[in-house]
Amino acid sequence: MSVMAYMPYGAGGIIIRVEADIRRGIPGVDITGLAEGAVREARDRVRAAFRNSGFSFPLDRILINLAPAGLKKDGAALDLPIALSVMAAAGIAPVSGDLLVMGELELSGKIRPVRGVLAAIAAGLSEGINEFIVPAENMGEAAILAQRGARFTAAENLQGAVHALFIREEKGALPAALDAPSVETNADNAFGNFIEGDFSEVRGQAVYKRAMEIAAAGGHNVLVFGPPGAGKTMLARRLTSIMAPLTSDEAVEVTRLYSLAGPIVNSNDRYSQKFIDRLITNAPFRSPHHSASAEGILGGGRNPRPGEISLAHFGVLFLDEAPEFRINVLQALREPLEDRVISISRAEGPVRLPAEFQMLMTANACPCGRLGIRETENACFCSPEEINRYWRKFSGALLDRVEIRVAVLPPKIEEMGMSARADRQSTKSEETSAVIAERVKAAVEIQRMRFKGTGIRRNALLPAGKTTSLCPLSEKAESALYTAISKLGLSGRAFHGILRVARTIADLAGREIIETEHILEAVQHRRLGEDPWEILSI
Repeated sequence: MSVMAYMPYGAGGIIIRVEADIRRGIPGVDITGLAEGAVREARDRVRAAFRNSGFSFPLDRILINLAPAGLKKDGAALDLPIALSVMAAAGIAPVSGDLLVMGELELSGKIRPVRGVLAAIAAGLSEGINEFIVPAENMGEAAILAQRGARFTAAENLQGAVHALFIREEKGALPAALDAPSVETNADNAFGNFIEGDFSEVRGQAVYKRAMEIAAAGGHNVLVFGPPGAGKTMLARRLTSIMAPLTSDEAVEVTRLYSLAGPIVNSNDRYSQKFIDRLITNAPFRSPHHSASAEGILGGGRNPRPGEISLAHFGVLFLDEAPEFRINVLQALREPLEDRVISISRAEGPVRLPAEFQMLMTANACPCGRLGIRETENACFCSPEEINRYWRKFSGALLDRVEIRVAVLPPKIEEMGMSARADRQSTKSEETSAVIAERVKAAVEIQRMRFKGTGIRRNALLPAGKTTSLCPLSEKAESALYTAISKLGLSGRAFHGILRVARTIADLAGREIIETEHILEAVQHRRLGEDPWEILSI
């Protein structure tokens, strides 16, 4: 008898057929099919779970086969499928037809949650499997695809799973999970992804705010540099407050990747873990620490998992104090930024992880951070060699892929709102995130209509071969563009980058034809960033 199971691997996974055969011989359990680690240990957990759940474990020779046999199997999610396949072979529980089962067993028979449940259900549906038994703690994750034909039972223990099988045998279908949450009641963000603050709380920095609006609308990469205290990080962390919500398909794809990545430590309890329990509907915002390894950023591991760039899929990867990141990490971002996927080579074959993200970097202009401060007592004391070495970590190839660069200085004292009255007046004069978000949402809708059916999401992903047809220029705008390119000596990638940014600016203005002012603003956002000394020119 056999039961279907699932093993996460990379951005997808493998559907496994768990087969059991019982024959006469010395009592024991053999597992074939390249079982490793936790899978080999499952025989002891399953035997104890049988006994503590009130079932008799067969006193015969048991052979468990995990097909396809040529792929290595690891992970505790195969515990429950192995237990139910043994029960089916022994005649303890009825198993018929295609049924996908996931769950880790405790010795008591309780079923623990596992990662990749949403991905498993999606993979099962694509293979014609529409019945699933999942751990009770993964119920919210399984409910996301309930409206797409998935019928699931959430079992708390081995007894509950067996009871569901008997009901399935009697009524022809698994019992629906009790108290299963609906997608509508779980429409909030999840997994530590939240909106932090409002644009109106940031005083001044009009150019920076405009750059953030353009980036949110078109999905463009951004570099912001300047002295400490200028508000670089403060405004960057508010980018998600103006970004458009994900579409339903995008939300499922993002949530699936978080499901595959596994649990995180709950911030309220350092010893507890949190699994995906709802649909992620807002764009992800990932902010890894600068000590993160290349594997943590790009993804990988013995059993490859999504890294930060994949968890930022359809969202933002924020590198605060970007020059402090390891140089190999920064340089490794060039290919994913261009290809929108990351390919990890393994002996079994390459693993491709999605990485359609926009990069947001902040940096000081020099190691001490004071370059750009004009007060003599606070002036920069770094040598030119130190500044150049510090800035060289970006490399021209990486910076060439950043379409928007902004140099910022600390706001003036009159912009700070030091008194209560001044604070009220300043807050009223600053645009709120809600107002900016409406413009961004309208521009995003224009792009969705323009790129419908093409596989392109945002202007930042517009192929160079289509810029001519999708970025129509007025005569004056075309002349201004070529004049700027020749005077600034920009590359071909920069030429197309300016066109993409100008396309977004025109979309924000509701214009189909790109005019001169759109080109000039796009050039203004592109001209800085190659040299840290440019901070002195603003």
